Amino acid sequence: MPIGIVSVGGFTPSQVVGNDQVARWAGVDPEWIEARTGISERRYADHRTATSDMAVRAAEPLLADAAVAQTVGALVMATATPDQPQPATASVVQQRLGLDGIPAFDLNAVCSGFLFGLSVAEALMATRVSSPHALVVAADKYSTIMDRSDRRTVSLFGDGAGAVLLGRVPQGYGIQGSAMLTDGTAADLVRVEGGGTRRPLTENGLDSGDQLFRMEGRAVRDWGLQFVPKAVHQALEQAGMSVGDIDRVVLHQGNTRLVHSLADAIGVDRSRLAMSAPLFGNTAAASIPLTLAQEHQRRPLQRGERLLLAAVGGGMTAAATVLTWY
Repeated sequence: MPIGIVSVGGFTPSQVVGNDQVARWAGVDPEWIEARTGISERRYADHRTATSDMAVRAAEPLLADAAVAQTVGALVMATATPDQPQPATASVVQQRLGLDGIPAFDLNAVCSGFLFGLSVAEALMATRVSSPHALVVAADKYSTIMDRSDRRTVSLFGDGAGAVLLGRVPQGYGIQGSAMLTDGTAADLVRVEGGGTRRPLTENGLDSGDQLFRMEGRAVRDWGLQFVPKAVHQALEQAGMSVGDIDRVVLHQGNTRLVHSLADAIGVDRSRLAMSAPLFGNTAAASIPLTLAQEHQRRPLQRGERLLLAAVGGGMTAAATVLTWY
């Protein structure tokens, strides 16, 4: 049987960080942020909240029915800001959700992580996991790695989580095409340089900000405009569809301007776009499932609707998934 998304949930922290606050940090005008990014606010988790806490909050409603929770056979966790280097944040989430005994692991494809995780979970269900359901969770807490003096990045990112429950669906529904690609020659465009084995954190490294997020924004945009349409074309070809067949589109919410540019490059009419960037900013791996959850709440997805999900992320990575909602 095909495999599709059968339920979706999202979570954002309650603390709103508006452009006035970001402007004070970065020494810019609030109007500059709005004009450049199309983002008016974002959410920050407090210092007591870990990535796993947000992940659990996003996933819990999907498992409210105990009978469903007992049928989950795998947990894939997408994040680039784990609770700690090890063990995997998925292990913490698994324990908190009461999903003991199933495979649970982290996956890092930065902002493309959710779609990479979706494809991995689908493949597990198709080949190795006989259980009726699998859980894919994406969460990131970028507020902990922001350089608040860097106006190019601090204006973009917020914290959040999203989750989907995968299940077996009738023929003609579910995931019908997917594509993933990585271009390691562009790996330095998005990075946190310190904290790993290549550059362990030292006192001097902390002083120079090695632990903070860095991004070459214009180059990332150019890369995305080249490679995301390629992933979309591959996924649509697998599904036997064209862009014109798609009812709604959820793109990675890097910022409002990027979403519009990607839509134009793909050939998607902006009226079909789901948007969360203006209120939540770039929530990294959580961006697509969180936006999907918000869109489903705003205007519930109907059986038979055709969806295109596509992302660009560090690595550099791009991914696309085409599915029919059930």
